[in-house]
Amino acid sequence: MALTLRPAERDDTALILAFVRELAEYEKLLHEVEATAEDFARDLFGPSPRVFCDIAEWEGAPAGFALWYYTFSTFRGRQGIFLEDIFVRPEFRGRGIAKALMQLLARRCVEEKLGRFEWNVLDWNAPAIRFYRSVGAVPLDAWTMQRVSGEALERLAAD
Repeated sequence: MALTLRPAERDDTALILAFVRELAEYEKLLHEVEATAEDFARDLFGPSPRVFCDIAEWEGAPAGFALWYYTFSTFRGRQGIFLEDIFVRPEFRGRGIAKALMQLLARRCVEEKLGRFEWNVLDWNAPAIRFYRSVGAVPLDAWTMQRVSGEALERLAAD
């Protein structure tokens, strides 16, 4: 197998942005991408990183990525990992790359004694849902994600 997984480096910021844009295009959300390579450089490689990224390469070619951060569960009294994005370029799919990225994060959870590993998936993305079920993920149907952003975030902060 010609798969290499490695932590992202500062020189990868343009690649990370390209992966994000490709994922957004697949999800029909490209119009929502505002991030820049500079944003990733600041938050992944600044003095106090709060988000992390692993890069998958197949025979030296960039094949995919996983971007994640630590969370905290008050019920478990432990940190966990939230997988913000995982993406494998179409030409590299079917080679176990996404599973390898998820296994890397699962091992981190186990080694660091973290309480859980979580992520979201669009409800229409049947291939991803099938894959997630195959690795043991279970849906949290009783929970719905809530979001405040843009003008609503500004109003909430000002009130």
